Amino acid sequence: MTHPVRKHAVLRQALAAAFCLVPVLASASEAELMKRLDALAAELQSVRAELAATRQKTDAVEQRQQAVAAAAPVVAAAPVPAPAAAHEASGPKTVIGGYGEVTYNRPTKNAGAAQADVRRVVLGLSHRFDERTKLVTEFEWEHAVTSATDRGEAAVEQAYIEREFGNGLRAKAGLFLIPAGLLNTNHEPTAFYGVERNFVETAIIPSTWREAGLGLSSTLDNGLTWDLGVTTGFDLNKWDATSADGRESPLGSIHQEGQLARSRDLALHAALNWRGVPGLLLGGSVFSGKAGHATTDFAGNKARVSLWDLHARYTPGPWDLSALYARGTISNADALNLASVGNPNPIPSSFAGWYAQAAYRAWQAGDYTLAPFVRYERFNTAQRFAGLPQGADALAGPNERVVTVGANLRIGEGVVLKADYQKFAEESIRNRVNLGLGYAF
Repeated sequence: MTHPVRKHAVLRQALAAAFCLVPVLASASEAELMKRLDALAAELQSVRAELAATRQKTDAVEQRQQAVAAAAPVVAAAPVPAPAAAHEASGPKTVIGGYGEVTYNRPTKNAGAAQADVRRVVLGLSHRFDERTKLVTEFEWEHAVTSATDRGEAAVEQAYIEREFGNGLRAKAGLFLIPAGLLNTNHEPTAFYGVERNFVETAIIPSTWREAGLGLSSTLDNGLTWDLGVTTGFDLNKWDATSADGRESPLGSIHQEGQLARSRDLALHAALNWRGVPGLLLGGSVFSGKAGHATTDFAGNKARVSLWDLHARYTPGPWDLSALYARGTISNADALNLASVGNPNPIPSSFAGWYAQAAYRAWQAGDYTLAPFVRYERFNTAQRFAGLPQGADALAGPNERVVTVGANLRIGEGVVLKADYQKFAEESIRNRVNLGLGYAF
């Protein structure tokens, strides 16, 4: 292509020559006219030559550019981010999230005991200081109202700093959830089936179970994720042999939750989870630590609390299948039980439970998804005791069996409506219909 400036200059010269010709024709003699016409012709011929040369150079440049483009590899140009987007990608980022649930429980044999409850509202705030360092916090309110005379509760559910290193290694410090079972670290109402959390991961594995300490984790290329940590543990000084709390959840009655936690005795935990096959999760965890904390004149200073579980989940197509077994022990509590003979709630030496669950995505339209499910659970929070006198075995709890049948109706990704019926084999008075609303964002 001819250079624009030179092209315009040539045109100006040609036009000037043409306009100059008009007065010349009016006054010049024939000889002078012919002489001047020859000069103009020579000048025009020079202009044509210059234009041809310029065009030739331009064509040569374009040919070279096309040859280079054809030989070079095709590389997509990265989009240039807007100033605001660039700042967001490289600068600090704070995210607010949360979840909550409202429930309605109606016993089938005692309708007068029906109740509705704003079970919990949780607000989370995470802040990323840079690409590798972040803060995670969660604040929970239970049962709508918290005061000195109300049954509500306010708690810090999580508050930790996590740092990412090379090769997928992560470290965290603070108050965090223990990686046990399927539910404890994934307990939002949109993540589980049924209005209520299952009994095995509530009574045997306390929910939501968190400890203060240090943790390391990593996800490997083969689909294996491992977790290791040292944290605070349980406090057996909190056991109340006159209360029924220990029967509902042995470890739930002696957990510390980071509240002025006694830390003379620390605990260790480890977890392995494998996701090497699409849709399949296989895993297990173990937690163990002493629970006496060298308390003066306390008979349970050598007591050790241990808990382990094995779990599996498989999601082929519309199916969602899961199973879990958990077992806990409290050793060296004989002397404590002997000192509390006559009370209804001695310290169990073992407690265990398991469940199997199947759900099926039966209907989907737009952003609505309906998934019926069935779950069978078997658990015992007071399986065995040590240190009790002969004949006290009657204090052992029954192997409770619970069947739950219901459905989850998901609305988009963040809202779920739930309904189910629960049948208890041992305590049929607890049979009930449950309705629930949950959300997570």
